[in-house]
Formats: sequence, C-alpha cells, structure tokens
Amino acid sequence: MRAAWFEAADAANAQTVLAMRPDGSAVAAIPIAGIGPPLVGTRAVPGSYWPFRSIAVAADALPAELEALLSAPQVRRALSPVWRVGPVLREDRAVTMLEQAAVRAGWTVLVRTLGNTFVLSVGDQITGGGWPRKSTLRRLKNYERQLAQKGELDIRFVTGSAWDEEAFKALAAIEANSWVGRRSDGSGAQFLAPAQCALWRRAVRDPHIAEALSATILTVGGEPAAFSFDLRAGERQYSIASSYDERFAAGRPGKIVTYRQLEWAARQGVQTVDLGVGDSGYKREMGAVAGSQMIDLLFVRNRSIGRLLSFKWGPMSELACPDFRASADARRRRKRIVAQVAAAAAIAATAVAASTGCATRGTAQTPTR
Repeated sequence: MRAAWFEAADAANAQTVLAMRPDGSAVAAIPIAGIGPPLVGTRAVPGSYWPFRSIAVAADALPAELEALLSAPQVRRALSPVWRVGPVLREDRAVTMLEQAAVRAGWTVLVRTLGNTFVLSVGDQITGGGWPRKSTLRRLKNYERQLAQKGELDIRFVTGSAWDEEAFKALAAIEANSWVGRRSDGSGAQFLAPAQCALWRRAVRDPHIAEALSATILTVGGEPAAFSFDLRAGERQYSIASSYDERFAAGRPGKIVTYRQLEWAARQGVQTVDLGVGDSGYKREMGAVAGSQMIDLLFVRNRSIGRLLSFKWGPMSELACPDFRASADARRRRKRIVAQVAAAAAIAATAVAASTGCATRGTAQTPTR
C-alpha cells in the first residue's frame, strides 16, 4: 500500500485522513477522493485496481482507536456523508476492523457482495507434481504448433525496470483486436482507453509498484497475440486482466499465456494466485477453488438515508450486525427504563391526585352532616 498506488487513479479532491498517536506513530490512513457529481458529495477510497482499494491500518492498531477516528467531527466531515471502500476482499483484516469501528462510531455500513474469487495454490500444485496435467500439456503443445504456423512464438515477461513504451503499446494492440475492443464499449479495457492506460503508466513510476506488476506478452511472428497482467504481493499474486487477439483465437493464445505466466510466477516465489471473481469453467479446470468473497462497502452517516440506500446498494454488513443489535438492544433497554419510570411517575401522580381528591370530597361533605 503505497501513495503512488492511490495517486495513480488521479482522482479529484484527493486527501488522506491520518490517525496518529501522541508518540507520533500512525494508527491508520484513509485516502479519500471525490466521485460522481460534485454536488452529491460522495467520496471513495481510490486505487488502481482491486483488491488494494482498502485503507491502510497499522498492525498494532486497536478497534477503539479506529472507532475514535471515525467518531471525530472533523473526520466525519472530511469523509463526507456517504463514502465507499471497495471492491475489496472479505478476508481483509483492515476492512473487518473498519466495518466494526464504523458501526460503533454511528455510521451505517452497507455491503454489496460481488461474488467469490477463485484461488489456485500453484506452489502446492507444482511441488506435488502432475501440474499441469499431461492431457493439458499435450493440448498446450498442440496449440503452440498451430500458432507457430503463423509465425515464431515468443514470450516476454515485463516487470520492474522493464516497463517501457513498447510494452504498453503491445498491451493496447492486443486489447484493440480482442472482443473487448471489437464487440464492447471498451469500458473493461485496461490499456486501450487512454485514461485507464495512463493510470498504469503513473503507477509504474514507483519502482516498488513496477516490480509488483507484471505483464506476460505472447507474440506470434512479431505481432502481439495475448497477455496476462498481474500483481504480486509477497507469495500471493492477483490476476488483474488477460486478453488475446481474436485473429489467433484458433490457437488458444490466452490459454498458452496463462500457463506460461503461472509457471513464471511460481519461479518468482508465488504460492497462491487469486484469479478473481467468476468462473466459466477454466479456473476449476486449472485446479482453482472458491476463495474469499469480494465485497463493496458504503458508509452512510445518516441512518435514515442508509436505509433508503440499502434497497439499491445492499444490506447492512453482517460483521456489523452484532454491534448494531447490541447498540439497538441498549437503546431499547434505555427506552424501556424511561417508559417504566414515566409509567411509575404517572401512577404516582394519579395516586396523589386520587388521594387529594378524596380528602377534598370528604371535607366538602362534612358541613352537610
């Protein structure tokens, strides 16, 4: 989680809410920027891509510290009445702490579930032998022979200082000739749209991010044919995007580049690969299994507005529900106590009034006797 990752989005009115302890150590940082029409005032944690659209939280941060941060009036104003965090992984510890702290601080937290990611334990698969399966290897070799009839095959691995203009042009060329470029509005492209490509160009200016990002590019006879674009974080890799030129579709260039990339990643020390949400069958075929949920969070300052937005966005976070129920139970207990006190006071007042009335009637009747 580096500043350049968030800055790459080039978001409007960006600022960072920072929580510091008296000793100067940091508790948490919430990068935030405006999204949508300015008059609406909605903000969001920016980021180049999932899963790193979360906040930064110190390893030793306490829930009470986050609650104090989100309760502070100046922080509530900076975050705006409605702000978004996501998409992020359900298993993200920072997200879990943020949800619970926000509810305790009086925010309404809404969650939208986007599906489950699929995870491949590539380290275990390769160490255990038999991966890829022999039948898969035979098919891959057949595909490579088919493609080789169109020209010499070459695989280039781009990462770190190897990011250059040639790499970005090759990635854009592949997308231009893919189904995304030919049969869609292009909104899903990472390199074809100038604004989205500019985001990645800005990101790789940071040498640490440039080293974490990689592109595996397959060329056929010198022409870019397919790519896999990925992000490494320690022993885990996240698949951001992949695409292929439809002119080479018969030779399954996408499949070839995917397996080549996984073999390369394993050599770099990657043990687990998150292949993202959704599965049309090929992920399970590779040996992937369902992993963490992908979620999108909305934090709403006003509870009534939060209820209205829940019909469009999604229900309150399940992690926050116990805290909400506890606070709701506390409010109900307080209301019951107030009601009981009020009822007791009313009974007492009635009793006093009744006794006073009896005395009055008695004294009134005395002269008549």
